[in-house]
Amino acid sequence: MTEETTKTTFREMLKGDTFHYGVELVSSRGMPKVGGDDSKLLQEAEELARNPHFSWISITDNPGGNPMLPADWLGHRITELGKEVVIHLSCKDLNRNGLESAAWRSASEGFNNILALTGDHPVSGYGGNASPVFDLDSVGLISLLKAMNDGLEIPARRGGTEALPPTDFFVGCAVSPFKKHEREYLPQLFKLARKVHAGAHWVVPQLGYDMRKFQELQLFCRWAGLDVPLIGNVYLLSKFVAKMFNRNDIPGCVVSNKLLELVEKYAAGPDKGRAFFRELAAKQLAVFKGIGYDAGYIAGVAKPETFAGIIEQSQGFGEDDWKAFAQELQFPVEDEFYLFEQDPDTKLSDYNEMNRAYLGSLIHPTATRNVNTSYRMSRMVHSAAFTRDKGLYGLMKKFYGAIDGEGAAKAVASKMMHGIEHASKQLMFGCKDCGDCSLADCAYLCPRSACSKNTRNGPCGGSCDGVCELDDKDCIWARAYDRTKYYGESQTMLDRPTVIYNPNLEGTSSWANTYLDRDHLVPRDEESAPLLPDPKPAKKTGH
Repeated sequence: MTEETTKTTFREMLKGDTFHYGVELVSSRGMPKVGGDDSKLLQEAEELARNPHFSWISITDNPGGNPMLPADWLGHRITELGKEVVIHLSCKDLNRNGLESAAWRSASEGFNNILALTGDHPVSGYGGNASPVFDLDSVGLISLLKAMNDGLEIPARRGGTEALPPTDFFVGCAVSPFKKHEREYLPQLFKLARKVHAGAHWVVPQLGYDMRKFQELQLFCRWAGLDVPLIGNVYLLSKFVAKMFNRNDIPGCVVSNKLLELVEKYAAGPDKGRAFFRELAAKQLAVFKGIGYDAGYIAGVAKPETFAGIIEQSQGFGEDDWKAFAQELQFPVEDEFYLFEQDPDTKLSDYNEMNRAYLGSLIHPTATRNVNTSYRMSRMVHSAAFTRDKGLYGLMKKFYGAIDGEGAAKAVASKMMHGIEHASKQLMFGCKDCGDCSLADCAYLCPRSACSKNTRNGPCGGSCDGVCELDDKDCIWARAYDRTKYYGESQTMLDRPTVIYNPNLEGTSSWANTYLDRDHLVPRDEESAPLLPDPKPAKKTGH
């Protein structure tokens, strides 16, 4: 790597023709003593920064839900040595003000490359597990960062608004394509489109070991018109880590039973599988470069020279060796769903032929157990009374306007209607009385009661086999997909502006807030275009 390359910015790397390599640095819990016995983390950071194989270093934000040193602390040490830095920023530990504050700090310190994540559910903390925040999700965070790039508008002291100086964030997002079921996989892709439309500039997929799924992500972006760089994600396995991924101990990271068998076979050898694991990672990097990803990203528990050796091994393969590796490195879970048919020659997915069974099911969908009476009734009620400017909407708007405001009679009427609303919604949906209702956004499933992260803009990446990462319920968005698909609406299930919940409305009537334009459903001009093209083939006509 030349000196000129090391000075290239991260965004220039992803927009250029050279395939660059990044590396992940996981911070630690506790305060390193510079120059002392606890300086291992700093030594690793400095070794990575000085190594010419790595074009950038990506620093995690409390990974796995564990408390760690903040990413920017390490970032300063790395940038001092001339290396580009990507800062991870997740929603699990900070509310919207905390996230904005962290973003201002990053911008002021020159850290403009941000990977915006929802984050893992916290698993540890002082005196017990930390309470998760998830005030925003990744889509909300991306929207916030875009607003800051545009010049965030805030209330002015003398009335009106004022725009703050614009930032220059280069925002990345994640997607988790390694899902078994259609109902679990496609919402991941739809949310990716939602993220890009919200302002994400680049994409890194979650960890998995099926190169066909990685390549299919590339095909989806092409089909959906998402012109964003893709960074291939590689994790250097060990037997211990492979078992963790196989058990879904790290949400969203997948090692299938087929791959685990291979891991255990090689791990029983004299080198405990080290050569196999390194070759596996090197082959993955070669495939990413071969299929046209824009960069590669490697992580794991290893020394910097080990990662550098893997990159050298990857670069030492023949020019077309990746084609055989792409066929070799396909370790899906049993009966895994693919969006595109398999090319019989390359064994990868074929862009020219979408999954035939899937296309047929769009024309003739079947009702699952999630398409129940409650859902059907909810659609009818919403169509009759909650569809703007249709049906009973105008009458209800006048009614709630009449009982809104000051006065004893109005207060009694408002309280009575709120009580009726909450009782009925509690019975049908497990309503938490948030006041800014997203039932219509989530196919009439309450995100407060049906989702561990209160996601309102699509699924997080933590589900496994259709079940939430906390293993206590079905994923709300897999259920929502079943429901919307039956009515031909799955492709548009996320076609709306970013949903940002308004906490000011907590404990108030969401019906009143909807009819009186107080909630997030107030019409907005932005992001009105469809996220995705229509995949359904034209219906045949005849005499």
